[in-house]
Amino acid sequence: MVALAVIFGAVIVVGVLLEAFETVVLPRRVTRRFRFARGFYRFTWAPSSALARRVRNLRRREGLLALYGPMSLLLLLALWAVGLLFGFALLQWAAGSNLQGAGMPRSFTTDLYFSGTTLFTLGLGDVTPSANIARVLTVLEAGLGFAFLAMVISYLPVVYQAFSRRELNVSLLDGRAGTPPTAGELLRRNSDPTDGNLREILHEWEHSAAELLESHISYPVLAYFRSQHDNQSWISALTAILDASALCQVGIEGAPSRQAQLTFAMARHAVVDLAQVFNTPPQELREPRLAPESLQYLLAQLAEAGVHLSLNADLEQRLTELRIMYEPYVAALAERFLVQLPPWFRSPQAHDNWRTSRWGRAYTV
Repeated sequence: MVALAVIFGAVIVVGVLLEAFETVVLPRRVTRRFRFARGFYRFTWAPSSALARRVRNLRRREGLLALYGPMSLLLLLALWAVGLLFGFALLQWAAGSNLQGAGMPRSFTTDLYFSGTTLFTLGLGDVTPSANIARVLTVLEAGLGFAFLAMVISYLPVVYQAFSRRELNVSLLDGRAGTPPTAGELLRRNSDPTDGNLREILHEWEHSAAELLESHISYPVLAYFRSQHDNQSWISALTAILDASALCQVGIEGAPSRQAQLTFAMARHAVVDLAQVFNTPPQELREPRLAPESLQYLLAQLAEAGVHLSLNADLEQRLTELRIMYEPYVAALAERFLVQLPPWFRSPQAHDNWRTSRWGRAYTV
């Protein structure tokens, strides 16, 4: 029993420290098959998403899902702390429970209590180690506890800063591409090729897609954080940018085609890698996002807004080839995170978030 306690306690402590290092400190994806953090999110997301699917009201569903990201992060940190506490308690017990204190019997309960006060650096002094091995374990746990608390204090601001940068880019699309953002509205509102707005937006999103890829691979929990508004998400924003970049490459005269290619490449890289990170294989859409008649309507709307179109015979085929490169991946991510993919063109009943108030009135300028 003592040998098993030593092995089990050491495995728990080392495992928690390795998980914390890979999740918080290591700035790259870990390909190891078994990871506690990955299993934790699979185990907790399945019932949470199943419960959310039963909620018909979109606002209530988003409110429920918005709790998952922050709560899961705090729960994961708490489980790590409990793992360290329990692991060191097992090691103290295996070493003979060499602890002394007034009215405190030699038992595993005392070991747990002492491990908790040591890990969280309380320093109460009512229980003290009475043997060298117990003192060594105490010093080791106190040092790790201090480092653990420092890591948590530094980890949370980094995560929320990355979330804020992501949401800043998503919110900027509200006035530029509508709500939810659509490729048609982005091109319509930035139809003048001489002002350079479209090139600037695509250039910004080339960098935004790269930053999103880096931050969400380093901190996958960010993918579970919902946007401030129910009709916005990082997946829908990235999809709209991919749609607009694809259309600029095949059908818009005077469009910044080279910048569109670069933005498309970076955004497509992001969705493919994130689909791999979250183990969401590409899947076919239940309904096509851009049927042939919808494409003709989109082109007519753009032409009416003054967007000059390249009337190529193979426009639809070339656009389809580009869409195949990313739509199955964004569809898989949207299904995983319970997000609706944006349409290609804006609904006549849609209002931008900046035009609305809490009372539902839409203001025009």
